[in-house]
Amino acid sequence: MSQHVAVLMGGFSSERPVSLSSGNACADALEAEGFRVTRVDVGRDIARVLTELAPDVAFNALHGPFGEDGTIQGILEYLELPYTHSGVLASALAMHKVKAKTVAKAAGIPVAEAKVLDRRLVAETHVMATPYVVKPIAEGSSFGVLIVREDQAHPPPELHGSDWAFGDEVMVERFVHGRELTCAVMGNVALGVCEITTEGHAFYDYESKYMPGGSRHEIPASIPPQVARRIQEYSLAAHAAIGCRGISRSDFRYDDRFGAGGEIVWLEINTQPGMTSTSLVPDIGRAAGHPFGELLSWMVGDASCRR
Repeated sequence: MSQHVAVLMGGFSSERPVSLSSGNACADALEAEGFRVTRVDVGRDIARVLTELAPDVAFNALHGPFGEDGTIQGILEYLELPYTHSGVLASALAMHKVKAKTVAKAAGIPVAEAKVLDRRLVAETHVMATPYVVKPIAEGSSFGVLIVREDQAHPPPELHGSDWAFGDEVMVERFVHGRELTCAVMGNVALGVCEITTEGHAFYDYESKYMPGGSRHEIPASIPPQVARRIQEYSLAAHAAIGCRGISRSDFRYDDRFGAGGEIVWLEINTQPGMTSTSLVPDIGRAAGHPFGELLSWMVGDASCRR
């Protein structure tokens, strides 16, 4: 009898639409690989739903808070249901951008200078020399990211707004010039390095990530071999230091304006990378010889508790 896989998707974070897209793409591919698949739009009753379904494996295609911050992982541990991706601690740690940077820096990975401050203070005056970036501490898909340019006289007005939905603490980080690079890790192997170029967007924002044609993925990236090796080494080091399992993806900036050696800066690690038709990890996997269905089958086989 084929394995029964419950694909967890949707949920109730700001990344619900992306999760539904990821989840349905994964469910389709897993069915094509011969698995028995149940698509589960996750609600507050998820523990009861999974108890009644009694699948063999939970494939976690959730994104954002609850889905990738250790919360759903704790529920799955409580249910003793094997699941994909990282466990409770690694998920919570990676989701908190500041704490993840602290661990990465301690592991010898280069990170950008950053401060954690109340958003109302950041809205009043420049708290760092421009250019800099303001980021919510624990959001994904570039929600709430604001770039302050060198010639910008005042901080972002969005931080004043009563409709700001990303918490009162924000991370202010030195803006790193250069190229957008990313590297996926599969188990204990760093796959190829991808360069992301955006079309008509100031940075790799929500639209460029998820809208068809919003970005181009060049795999392997046209960078010196020694730079690619360093990025792969840093990706493996971050995966190990934070305690990730299964698939992760580390994002970088590479500033080669003053020479090929350049500056490499690690930005963050994603424990639940997108799995839509425009997503990075499926493209990187294909380039490394792992078609989408095979990649997902590997993830199901890797599933466990106590991750």
